Amino acid sequence: MDRREIPELGALEEQRRIIRLPPETDIAVTARVMRLIDTVPFRRLKHISQLGLVALVYPGANHSRWEHSIGVYRLALRLLNRLSTDERFCQLVSNEQAELFLLSALLHDIGHWPFCHPLEDMALPEIPRHENLARELICQGPLAERIEKDWKLDPNAVADLIAPDRKNRRADLLYNMLSGPVDIDKMDYLVRDSFHAGVPYGKNFDQQRLISSMCLGENEQELAIVDKGRTAAEMMVFARYVMFSEVYWHHAVRSGTAMLQRAVYRMLNVTQLTAWQRMVEAEMITDLRNRVQKRGSESLVEGIFGAERALYKRLCQFNYVERPEMHSQLARKPFGVLVQIAERFAELASAKFGVSIHPDEVLIDAPPVKLEVQFRVQVKTSQGFKVLGDVSPVVQTLATRQFDDYVKKVRVFVAPHLKSHLNDPDTIQDLLQQAIGIS
Repeated sequence: MDRREIPELGALEEQRRIIRLPPETDIAVTARVMRLIDTVPFRRLKHISQLGLVALVYPGANHSRWEHSIGVYRLALRLLNRLSTDERFCQLVSNEQAELFLLSALLHDIGHWPFCHPLEDMALPEIPRHENLARELICQGPLAERIEKDWKLDPNAVADLIAPDRKNRRADLLYNMLSGPVDIDKMDYLVRDSFHAGVPYGKNFDQQRLISSMCLGENEQELAIVDKGRTAAEMMVFARYVMFSEVYWHHAVRSGTAMLQRAVYRMLNVTQLTAWQRMVEAEMITDLRNRVQKRGSESLVEGIFGAERALYKRLCQFNYVERPEMHSQLARKPFGVLVQIAERFAELASAKFGVSIHPDEVLIDAPPVKLEVQFRVQVKTSQGFKVLGDVSPVVQTLATRQFDDYVKKVRVFVAPHLKSHLNDPDTIQDLLQQAIGIS
């Protein structure tokens, strides 16, 4: 790679055309980047929120996938600028591949549709995957035309980095730069989500120090950090842990998530969801509210998106540290199994407490089948490359061990009017155990 032959790296220094994002951040762009940003598929991201239901708890968290995508592109520029001084990286990665990486950073969220992450977490075949839409949008239509005309690159090669179906050595490296243990996607969303949510947790790591410490790893398929970046990496691990604990998996956020998932689950046998992929957020919410009327799940959707917020209440919760036996019996179970257990619990609790409980008035929220990316990164020391978790007690505790088990709780939610009736914790846990055993 020769940075002098990549116009976007030149623009980084010239700052002739910029986009300004919060918080007070300038992103240098070229004319060909602007032409991509101005296409219909990319502009669609302005109307899809980055955090979705998190805004139920943190009302400022209404920033868009568009903003995040531009932020990731900015970090891609800074990372390439840093790696342009790494001789091994420059020998391995061509100018063409560096430009593919910039395009993949800019377009990495192009296939996202409203609330796709919580719905895809259900891991059901009827739920469309955003990766499929990403490939379609990149390889057809205005994005493909711009990539071929302005960049002289194959749109399929860009799609392979974002939604890979085949890999080679260099593709592995570029993919890990975008979506690996230490990547520009996480570095942007942790800071950006924290800023908009109004919390300090995701901002407490040195982003600049981390990028400036990156180098090519020992196996040339992933990035590593030099020893001076160890503290910055440790702080990023902690920032990620706290953001999941206090923001992404906040109990009220997960209540709304469980309500949305159950409502959609009830629709799967009568509704094709592929149409939602083409909608922006407001359109999908309107369509969802119209579809659930008279289907028995209207209260679930109206409790989230209606005029008056009415989230389900937390009845009990279990974490891996204090109640590992209960946590392990429900974590990463198929979504349909969790629904069966919740329905059986509703039946048992109705008989025990003498109150009428509809099957959809009990929801079980648990860590999904798919695991988060683990924070396994190499550190280049004077004694050679070492795994960060082996030399850092912080990373060993918060990231090398199973991240999902420690940060994601199992929770049982009930309709608001039921909370006062189900007031015996010991009985509730006994009934839940019975429901698990029966289902």
